[in-house]
Amino acid sequence: MGQQAMRPFGLRDKLGYLFGDFGNDFTFILSTMILMKFYTDVMGVSAGIVGTVMMIARFADAFTDVTMGRICDRHKGNAQGKFKPWILRMCGPVAVSSFLIYQSALAGAPQWLKIGYLFVTYILWGSVFYTSINIPYGSMASAISGEPGDRQSLSTFRTMGGMLAGAVIGVGLPLIAYEKNAETGKEVLVGSRVTLAAGIFSVLAIICYLLCYSLVTERVRAQVSEDVFRDNSVGKMLKNAVHNRALISLIAASVVMLLAQLTMQNMAGYVFPDYYNNASAQSASTVMMMVGMVVAAFIAKPLAKKFGKAEVSIVSNLFAAAVCVVMFLLRPENVWVYVGLQMLCWLGLGIFSMVVWALITDVIDYSELKNGIREDGSVYAMYSFARKLGQALAAGMVGWLLTAIGYNESAAQQGIAQTERVLRGIYNISTLVPAVGFTLLALVLWFWYPLHKKQVDANVEALRKKHGSTNN
Repeated sequence: MGQQAMRPFGLRDKLGYLFGDFGNDFTFILSTMILMKFYTDVMGVSAGIVGTVMMIARFADAFTDVTMGRICDRHKGNAQGKFKPWILRMCGPVAVSSFLIYQSALAGAPQWLKIGYLFVTYILWGSVFYTSINIPYGSMASAISGEPGDRQSLSTFRTMGGMLAGAVIGVGLPLIAYEKNAETGKEVLVGSRVTLAAGIFSVLAIICYLLCYSLVTERVRAQVSEDVFRDNSVGKMLKNAVHNRALISLIAASVVMLLAQLTMQNMAGYVFPDYYNNASAQSASTVMMMVGMVVAAFIAKPLAKKFGKAEVSIVSNLFAAAVCVVMFLLRPENVWVYVGLQMLCWLGLGIFSMVVWALITDVIDYSELKNGIREDGSVYAMYSFARKLGQALAAGMVGWLLTAIGYNESAAQQGIAQTERVLRGIYNISTLVPAVGFTLLALVLWFWYPLHKKQVDANVEALRKKHGSTNN
């Protein structure tokens, strides 16, 4: 299809890109929300061991993410583009591998077998198949359109796709996965229900990926010769990345952001059923999170256009940090007060979430101007690895902290309440760790990240002159 014959960028592309992250987060949010709880309370594995296994597995992504990024950049593509074909190829494997993680039938197996099974299936899902679909999907944003406004719209719709998956999982899973212990009245996670839910979410993920493939069009197709790639080896790419202030600072920002966000999500599985003994409130919390994110979706783009994406992100994350500190100090006895405060926190985080994917396209533009080569896949792969590093650190830290405060897996399996010391520790982790993460994120964007509004506008203009009208 010639460039002139291509359909103009529009709502169809935005919806298609939304469905892509909808599919991603059917497996990703499921893992952040329930995996640790499932392996502690159903499988009977120590939280510290689960966190360590998850962290070690993520370091494999240092190799698989970069490799997949290079494959994408070298891939000549077909009539559908360079990135879309991978969505079609890998949607089935990523969904099946996610389902395999949550097999409650193995709860009675020996500890070594359960730990080994988690390690293998988690690497298979996250380091192999999720990488092989998420790197092309994320890289595709800069190929759908070269215009900053279009990319910001894609970033917003991508976040909305994740929100929709979060709503389905966050609202539905707590309602169906828990039941009250008849003797103690304690909320208990039921393994077979988690297994069933994981299978349903895997099917829905495949449907969403196929919609993404059908609706999105790649328009920006930079041609790079093999000679250029031979001159720009992996070693040189990594050297360029180390000296790329924009990329390294955004990587640091992403690590601390995920440390905060995923701690909140992981700890929700302990705060609501354990601290408040109200698992259904977790569903309500997800609804309120959606409210905060929807408000953020409406205000993020105009604010970013007027003040700059980085500038708006700094303020929003300082706000989220302040709310977490208030939650820690107030320590409400009423679960609904806690839910309301969490909504304000998600509003602050939501503004950053709406613009973060546009930030990485700014970094891709900056890297092209700096290095003379456009490497959408490779730059996005470096960024994706940073996100997985944040996931790993969050999983490891939450697991270690739960073990440190004395979380009792046997008591959880038997429907017995945790001790007061453990309950206080659960609440402290859920508020203080995010407060620190959001504060660090704001500081990184303020003092380290160089692509504030004036510089981004200058880069866009420089690339427009370099590419002429080919990206329109």
